[in-house]
Amino acid sequence: MRALVVGGGKLGMRLARSLVEENVEITVLDNDPRVIQKVNNELDVLTITGNALDFNILKELNIEKYDLIIGTVTSDESNVLVTSIAKKMGCKRAIARIRNPEYHSQIRLIKEELDIDYVINPEHAAATAIEKYLLKKYSLMSDEFAGGKVKLVEFNVGQEKEFVNKKLMDLKNLHNLLIAAVSRKGYTFIPNGSTMLKENDVILVIGARKSIDAFDREHSNVQAVKPTKSVMILGGGKLGDYLCGLLLKDRIDVLVIEKDHDKAVALKERHPEAVVIHGDGTDFNVLEEEVIHSYDAFVGATGIDETNILMALSMKEEGITKSVAKISRVNFISVLDKLNLDATFNPSFITASLILKLIRGKDALAINLMYDGDTEIAEIKLNDNLKILNTPLMDLSLPKGILIAAIVRGQDVIIPSGQTKLQQGDRIIVFCKHKNVRTMKQYFYDDRGGFFHELRRGI
Repeated sequence: MRALVVGGGKLGMRLARSLVEENVEITVLDNDPRVIQKVNNELDVLTITGNALDFNILKELNIEKYDLIIGTVTSDESNVLVTSIAKKMGCKRAIARIRNPEYHSQIRLIKEELDIDYVINPEHAAATAIEKYLLKKYSLMSDEFAGGKVKLVEFNVGQEKEFVNKKLMDLKNLHNLLIAAVSRKGYTFIPNGSTMLKENDVILVIGARKSIDAFDREHSNVQAVKPTKSVMILGGGKLGDYLCGLLLKDRIDVLVIEKDHDKAVALKERHPEAVVIHGDGTDFNVLEEEVIHSYDAFVGATGIDETNILMALSMKEEGITKSVAKISRVNFISVLDKLNLDATFNPSFITASLILKLIRGKDALAINLMYDGDTEIAEIKLNDNLKILNTPLMDLSLPKGILIAAIVRGQDVIIPSGQTKLQQGDRIIVFCKHKNVRTMKQYFYDDRGGFFHELRRGI
């Protein structure tokens, strides 16, 4: 199958990298030769330097032979135009990135009138993820699967004697829980019982909701974590704008600090209930005036990763309970595990996860890319024609980079052992390194399902 990614920036590159692992034939189109050179250096894909709005290029590409086009350039209007035209020229499906908050309420109309199949909005997706985290009762970063029956938490072991220099097989108090992955200095790997934990490792613990909640209570600073009633947002760009709107709907007090006067004015007009300050949010004189300690949470949402990280750390030192940062670049990953941040969010990874779920079809119930960009967590529903059913897991010979971390069977959550057998209708939570994605699909995905299968059938 063939896909055209228009724009080779952070999101375009992330999508191209992920789709290559889906065995999709990728073409990347960008008008900046430097961007194209970077793509060529990192990926084995077809690249073209040119303006996507030059429709002669689409003709030369034989766009009618493509199954999918994804518009990811900076301009929303360009994304809408090129994907709509490509669809009219015969491309099977079209996905456009639209980020401007002013267009958000018009998405349905845009899709219907311009024949765009899907719209992606990285900033809104990230804002939704941050909102969900801020409203959590505890401070550990977590996620849910199988309608909330299964939970996953990230926990930095720091210097805790309970974990450091201990083999996983020797850990106590992990009843009905599984350490499914370990992140060490930015590299995530799937451990085994002999894996020795080291200082500042981040472990990903998975289990039934009740078991994880008990772990969360035990390892969060529960007394310091109070319900989030007020949030300070540094940066009034697209992410800050969306997050402000979501939190106000939750009846949370919001302060936004934005150094650009015009952005601050526009933000106040869209969200009159919020407190919007025009000023430099990195200036502690400004922050002191607004009484830092009166806010329960802080979000670094500027366009500069370094600023977001530094200010989130500073707010944590000042005693703010939950302090998170938006990051866009992956070169910070190796140091993030060492920092005292509660959580970080990468809009491109969140969006790529949504598109991968779309590509894999109805059997893929959820897909989350981890912040190393090289590991994913997938929730998959098993159909009746899979060869792996009713076979002990120990006999499946799964590669080291694939781990079945949990099974949901009816109302039961099972942490599997080598003797466990998969059954039709099971939902499984799988950790997988990207290099093993194709193998994972061969084991767990129904060939009759998926986005590209639907295209072949003309759905």
